[in-house]
Amino acid sequence: MQASQETPEELRHAFGHLPSGVVAVCALVGGRPVGMAASSFVPVSLKPPLVSFCAARTSRTWEALRQAPSLGVSVLAEDHGTLCRALASSAEDRFADVRWEAGESGAVFLPGTVLWLECALDSEVEAGDHVIAVLRLRGTALFPQVRPLVFHQGHFERLGSSQPPARSHASA
Repeated sequence: MQASQETPEELRHAFGHLPSGVVAVCALVGGRPVGMAASSFVPVSLKPPLVSFCAARTSRTWEALRQAPSLGVSVLAEDHGTLCRALASSAEDRFADVRWEAGESGAVFLPGTVLWLECALDSEVEAGDHVIAVLRLRGTALFPQVRPLVFHQGHFERLGSSQPPARSHASA
């Protein structure tokens, strides 16, 4: 394979072939809910419990959220495509038509999602035009009856089968 010079648009298209889940990262900032959508969410470590997501270095939303003492990560459900687009928009009030709940810590969670993770910013790693935000888990709430939203090739999709995947002995 030769080194290539793909444009950012070509790379986005290529990277889009990997399906990913979508999360909302939200907190109270100045008494108001602030949040963003991210499709780059990754569990990182069990000991200590860490997760991560990527935010554009130019994101004003992440700049506000990173100061919050506690962040709520909500794994979006298969019917949250419109909600995800609202959180990814540049609208001034992304929560205008959004139901949300705030914990005592100021973490904001979205009802009807797959999983809630209460987190705090642990560290950040600069990575090109993005920053990798590493979050330390403080608490979880799982809603196993809810199916996740999947982002693939620029579209929101539902998982195709309710059957559990075949077990594999391969390790990554």
